[in-house]
Amino acid sequence: MFTVVEIEDEGIGISEEDIDKIFEPFYTRKPNGVGLGLSITYQLVKENDGTIETRSEVGKGTVVTICLQH
Repeated sequence: MFTVVEIEDEGIGISEEDIDKIFEPFYTRKPNGVGLGLSITYQLVKENDGTIETRSEVGKGTVVTICLQH
């Protein structure tokens, strides 16, 4: 059995250049950001044998899908 959580926004999206870096510790594009939120999330999902996937289109938004097995 799986639990799937999907988070979607209609924001500015994430460029192809940045999408591969968003789960790296301390990577941020925010002026006052720390860059730990998504890296911690990624680590917790992996530690629980889950997956996390991100789809994004610049100017249209982003979808993050987390899948956990239980």
